[in-house]
Amino acid sequence: MIGSLRGTVLSKMPGQVLIDVQGIGYEVSVTLSAYDRLPQSGQEAQLYVVESMAMYGGGITLYGFLSLEEKEIYLLLREIPGTGSKKALEYLDKISKSAPDFRRAILEADPRLLVGLFGFTKKTADKMIVALKDRMAGLRLAGREKWSGVVQSTGVSEAIAALVSLGYREAEARAALDRLSGPSKAEAATADLIKEALKQLS
Repeated sequence: MIGSLRGTVLSKMPGQVLIDVQGIGYEVSVTLSAYDRLPQSGQEAQLYVVESMAMYGGGITLYGFLSLEEKEIYLLLREIPGTGSKKALEYLDKISKSAPDFRRAILEADPRLLVGLFGFTKKTADKMIVALKDRMAGLRLAGREKWSGVVQSTGVSEAIAALVSLGYREAEARAALDRLSGPSKAEAATADLIKEALKQLS
């Protein structure tokens, strides 16, 4: 079983990297956030790897992570009922915004944080809390919480999702909404938030 790979990056594209290890090229699926952090072609990289066997004879897929911490979180996510390898990778990409905040949301059993900060649906958030609360307690994560005490309104979450669907990066959409001021932002209608954010992005 492959546990890690260290070699030269031959090529990379969003969601996948081809890494050469002593003349053998390995295609590895990665999160979009990992893709952004990987070095360019020709440079050395190390990935911690999880192998996944397809259920119906589709072969083995390698999933790669830039840290053992990310790999451990991924393995926990796969234990959520109904969560396959690809779905767990999508979840991890959302969690990579701030793993310490994700841990706090799970331990405090607060679906609002999972929905508002990470963009999970309410149904998924509830499943995560039930499946992970006991397991996350002993998980040590590097870094500090970024949004301690902050809960994003439903309107803001929906506005971010709408802007992403229009082709903007999530970081851009979030930054544009963060620049909006006024005490009523949390209660503003989603359509109004989108309109004002588009002015910031134009």
